[in-house]
Amino acid sequence: MENYKNASKHIVVLAFPFGTHAAPLLNIIHQLSDACPNTIFSFLSTQQSNNSTFPNKFHKIKPFNVRDGLPEGYIYRGDPNEPVEYFLKATPGNFIEAIGAVVAETGKPIDCLITDAFYAFGGDIADELNIPWVVLWTAAPRTLFVHAETDFIRQLVGINVDETNNSKNILNIVGSQDKSLDFFPDFSAIRVSDLPGGVTCGDLDAPMAAMLYKMGLELSRATAIAANSFEDVDNKVVNMLKLKFNMFLNVGPFNLVSSVSSFTIDDSHCCLDWLSKHKPSSVVYISFGSVATPLPHELEALSEALEESEFPFLWSFKGNPEKQLPPGFLERTRSRGKIVPWAPQQKILQHPSVGVFVSHGGWNSILDSIVGGVPMIFRPFYGDQILNTRTVEVVWGFGLGLEGGTLTKEGTKKALKLILCSEQGKKMREKIGIQRERAYTAVKPKGSSVENFKTLVKLVSDLVK
Repeated sequence: MENYKNASKHIVVLAFPFGTHAAPLLNIIHQLSDACPNTIFSFLSTQQSNNSTFPNKFHKIKPFNVRDGLPEGYIYRGDPNEPVEYFLKATPGNFIEAIGAVVAETGKPIDCLITDAFYAFGGDIADELNIPWVVLWTAAPRTLFVHAETDFIRQLVGINVDETNNSKNILNIVGSQDKSLDFFPDFSAIRVSDLPGGVTCGDLDAPMAAMLYKMGLELSRATAIAANSFEDVDNKVVNMLKLKFNMFLNVGPFNLVSSVSSFTIDDSHCCLDWLSKHKPSSVVYISFGSVATPLPHELEALSEALEESEFPFLWSFKGNPEKQLPPGFLERTRSRGKIVPWAPQQKILQHPSVGVFVSHGGWNSILDSIVGGVPMIFRPFYGDQILNTRTVEVVWGFGLGLEGGTLTKEGTKKALKLILCSEQGKKMREKIGIQRERAYTAVKPKGSSVENFKTLVKLVSDLVK
């Protein structure tokens, strides 16, 4: 604990250990550690998350493990929600225990608390310790605004309660799923049906829904909110967030400013060399993220669309393609298709041969596409992905949602052809090219994200005791 003895300030960080939350949080902590001399950071997450998030040791960032809440002998059976729910039941007690252990082990009291925005209880812990509370929001600004305005949205459009939900403290009002959210500026194209589950429909008492609802109520207590976005990505919404919160700071996109993810580029499957053999804007890149996988009939439909459309494709496939894709598909498409278990997505989307990205619509993937200037086709699954899809397609205009929201052979072929071969696809590339320039401008010297990060560093440095 030599680093702790020499440090004058100690900041504790609470990560959400699922999806792509912990890595962006570590990215910004790494930047803060470079910018804040004599400050040490304790990074708290589950053992599994820490093992995957910390490929390297950092001089001033030390990982500590918290209980994951899983029962002894637990066996994962394929439901990604189950470990999340066990973990949420263990919070905040597991973090409070770990914080006490960290202070005892290091001999350093805590000067500031930085948490994933999901953790509304961070405000209570910070108040108890009489220290500042800074949060990181890792998703889109529009999604944060929706969660912060959930009560107002429910008041105007009602709630369609899941019949399995026996809660008595909410009104069972059925709002039209096609109703527009035009009572907010720049939301006229967003419908009730585009909102994340738990805002106006579904089981409002489910652990994730309850956590996000409480987050929306409590974030105004935070000293500052840092976000993985940039000022001009959704300017009207960003301005509304600035009015709502004490200090809302866009300090991204992290795929342009982060030094953590760029230590090494794992291209062990030679994706970049393969891309270099193809014409500009001709390749279909496919990835549905680290959690969700399309249903078997959708995988079949996508495979058939790729085979019949004859576009070259690179598919980052989670699973066993030999077993999950149609018989003979791999052999028949081998000359123009490449399927790999993992791919360096950021570098792939910045390669000039990639012409379209078929995605689940997660915020990190959208930022990767913006930085690469690649239009998108969406097959959203849950959470913010439906709202992201609608925003990119209808508000920003550089992507397409699939007809019916799922992968069909004809719908996928139509979307691929539109983006890769039509005038409309060319216009989409121009629109995302404008967003790309805005993103790069934000991270230049004197750019908005650079200046916002300086504000964050000064804030943390000045507020820390």
